[in-house]
Amino acid sequence: MTSTMTDRSTDRSASWAGVVSLSLGIFAIVMSEFLPASLLPRIADDFDVSAGAAGQAVSVTAFAAAVSALFIAVVLPRADRRRVKIGLTLLAVVSNLIVAVAPNLFVLLAARLLLGVALGGFWAMATAMAAHLVPAHHLGRALTVINSGVALATVAAVPLGAWLGEVWGWRWVFVLGTGVALVALTVQAATLPSVTPTGASGLRALGSVLRSGVVLAGLFAVLLIFGGHFSGFTYIRPAAESMSGIDADGFTVLLLVFGLAAFLGTALAGPLADRSPRTGVFLFPAVLGAGMVVMHLIGGSIAGLFFATALWGFGMGGVPTTVLSWGARTEPARLEQIGGLIVTICNVAIATGAIVGGVLVDHAGADVPLLVGGIVAIAGAGLLTARRAR
Repeated sequence: MTSTMTDRSTDRSASWAGVVSLSLGIFAIVMSEFLPASLLPRIADDFDVSAGAAGQAVSVTAFAAAVSALFIAVVLPRADRRRVKIGLTLLAVVSNLIVAVAPNLFVLLAARLLLGVALGGFWAMATAMAAHLVPAHHLGRALTVINSGVALATVAAVPLGAWLGEVWGWRWVFVLGTGVALVALTVQAATLPSVTPTGASGLRALGSVLRSGVVLAGLFAVLLIFGGHFSGFTYIRPAAESMSGIDADGFTVLLLVFGLAAFLGTALAGPLADRSPRTGVFLFPAVLGAGMVVMHLIGGSIAGLFFATALWGFGMGGVPTTVLSWGARTEPARLEQIGGLIVTICNVAIATGAIVGGVLVDHAGADVPLLVGGIVAIAGAGLLTARRAR
């Protein structure tokens, strides 16, 4: 794979430590992104606003992340990527600290915009940074290490935030988020080498990527995969409860099964992406979609519900690594641009999937988004594989 970076350090023994520091950064930022989901009632009560208004803490973060991912390399075309990564992590520290002391919802939302900038920019540059830290034939493994931070945050953030919110209060949970981001910042400062971009950058490079038919079709496939997933996952609780009658404690265990299965999928995605990238590009999104369809078909029983959840979680766990690996192999000379586009599309898909799923829940039934989203995700897997083959 063609590298777009130069390195002032020749110590390759520290490369994997740098990769781990990127995983810590992703964990800290994604954990912070998810925290409001478990704390919304307390935040809303504290500020005397509706739960819907407090929920904008999630949407503004996603919006800022989409914009940041797309334009971070355009705005900072020549900046040392080590400093950019550390700066973005510092932005997450500042965001969490402001949220913890926010006097009103407006200040909280402004701070969450900062987190979105950190999230989109950090994730968009992760593939390019990983490609610099490890040999090309280990890129998939490096992305697995980085994306394991996402899997761990997915498993830990919501239940941990809900529990600690009851024990400490919601503001202290964001103080904890500040501390986790500070740890990531410290490790990055100790392990990341200086990296200066030398390849194409700016709007011209972004335009070149967008003129590729293969890239555009692939991005549409990514939109289908992530949109299909979030159309169902956003409403997984009402779907599970309406089909099986599972109670709150059972649903907590169900989410844990999803998270553990996702972690397993993440662990297996990297080696597969290195050895057989085309297989991974189809396998994980297809399994994701199949899990959703299976849940729709047999989720009426508790055993069927848990089986389908494990299948769904396993597929979703492997998707980020395989999708980013696909992007790196499609545009090896423009890793930051293709990484930014993928992250932007993912954030657009989160919003689109949630909207479409909501319409289906309201007008067709709580379990219908599972069927529709699963079929859409499988179609995305087929399209992405076809473009990879060409």
